[in-house]
Amino acid sequence: MNFLLYMTTVLIWGTTWIAIKWQLGVVAAPVSIAWRFGLAALMMFALLRVMRRPLWPPRAAWRYLFAQGLALFCLNFLCFYYAENIVPSGLVAVVFSTAPLLNSLNGRLFMGRPLQATTIGGAMLGLIGIACLFLQQMTGHLGDPTTWLGLVAAFLGTLCFSIGNLLSSRMQSMGLHPFATNGWAMLIGTVVLLIGSVSAGLPLRIETDARYLGALAYLAVAGSVIGFTAYLMLVGRIGPERAAYSTVLFPIVALVASTFFEGYRWSPLTFVGLALVLMGNLVAFDLTRRIRERPA
Repeated sequence: MNFLLYMTTVLIWGTTWIAIKWQLGVVAAPVSIAWRFGLAALMMFALLRVMRRPLWPPRAAWRYLFAQGLALFCLNFLCFYYAENIVPSGLVAVVFSTAPLLNSLNGRLFMGRPLQATTIGGAMLGLIGIACLFLQQMTGHLGDPTTWLGLVAAFLGTLCFSIGNLLSSRMQSMGLHPFATNGWAMLIGTVVLLIGSVSAGLPLRIETDARYLGALAYLAVAGSVIGFTAYLMLVGRIGPERAAYSTVLFPIVALVASTFFEGYRWSPLTFVGLALVLMGNLVAFDLTRRIRERPA
């Protein structure tokens, strides 16, 4: 089950970067994000009704829901949409891959979680691999301050994502299902985005172009309902540190998509980075020991 949740997260979220890119342009980013999570929240509540699960969370959970809605379904994506206006989608996915290390450090700082040697070792291997992919993507952009501003925005978005992970883990430890917490947190994020958009005088209309609507549908259904539920269930099952290691594989899927849609070119350095990322996965989940200990 964990492997299925892991691969579902990797394949879906690894392809959402290009869908986000397709939404940029006519519609303001806060409006696009509000539409995405507003639709996703409605689907979450409908699923809760079908599954006959409790809809209203306990009073003690609301402070975590508001914090998660702001961090995971508002500020997180505002940073990423801004970053994708400046830098290639594959490069934003590369920066996002620092999430495992941030989850480990934040878990230690704010929740007292022990730092696991295999998780840290795997994250470091993965980060070296990411650096190889990063150098490939940054060719010709190292002296551009605007590009670095986009990377800072992507890192801040990843930090918000990490905080949202810890909040989800806390609520799941209270016995709350991710469908309920996601639905309410998405709705809270949507309301904040709508208030901000109206205050800024942004029109709430969406583009009727087929590519925009297709990207919106994919991001709302696959990226939000399925992707976030699979990932946050994984957080509850194996912890935020190991679950976040799925983000290290996102650049690989994102770069494959970028190859077809943005003309990304692979190099020997890309394959070195890919090999290191895969090795990092083996170490992070201690799979090498499990393979050795498996009976013949």
